[in-house]
Amino acid sequence: MSVDLSSAGWRKSTWSGHDGCVEVALVEGQVAVRNSKDRGGPVLWFTTQEWTVFLSSARADRSDVRQEQALAESGPS
Repeated sequence: MSVDLSSAGWRKSTWSGHDGCVEVALVEGQVAVRNSKDRGGPVLWFTTQEWTVFLSSARADRSDVRQEQALAESGPS
């Protein structure tokens, strides 16, 4: 896919550290994802439906991790 990304409104996660992370932009109805350290590098493309499924899965996994951490911190029952 050859798309001009020079005017894309890239957003970086608030979870990103100083070492870089991914940036996301909505371009022509598709979700573009790139490495924030290599802004001229390759871009991954997803449909909005694919991106929504990915985010839902990531949030669910993060929730599972938090539950496991809480259980571990509370000690044996």
